[in-house]
Amino acid sequence: MSLNVVNLVGRAGAAPEIIHFQSGSVLCKLPLAVNRLSRNSDQPDWFNLEMWGKTAEVAGNYVQKGKLIGIQGSLKIETWTDKNTGGQRSRPTIKVDRLELLGSKRDNDPGAVSGYPE
Repeated sequence: MSLNVVNLVGRAGAAPEIIHFQSGSVLCKLPLAVNRLSRNSDQPDWFNLEMWGKTAEVAGNYVQKGKLIGIQGSLKIETWTDKNTGGQRSRPTIKVDRLELLGSKRDNDPGAVSGYPE
C-alpha cells in the first residue's frame, strides 16, 4: 500500500499561468505560499502547483495573486536535463486534484504575498 496525498492552505503567489493545448486540454501553473509557524523565520514555504481540466479553468477564472486557497493533490518530482550544464535537475510539484476558494472578497489582498521568488 502506498499513500501520496498533500493538503495545503495558502495564498496564490502570482496570477495563474494558463496554457491551452490544441487537444483541448487546459493546464494551470501557480505558485502557492504557505506560512509555517517558526520563531526563526516569517518567510513562507513555496510550492509549485499544477492543475488540469476544469480545476485549471476554475483557477484561471477565480484565483488572483494573494487569494487564499486550499488544495488537495499528490506530490510528483519533475526531472529534466539542464541545457547549460548538462546536469540533471529536479523540482517537486503538487498535482492538484481538488481546489477550494477560501476567504471572502475582503480577504482578497494582493499585497498579502510579496511575490514569488525567482
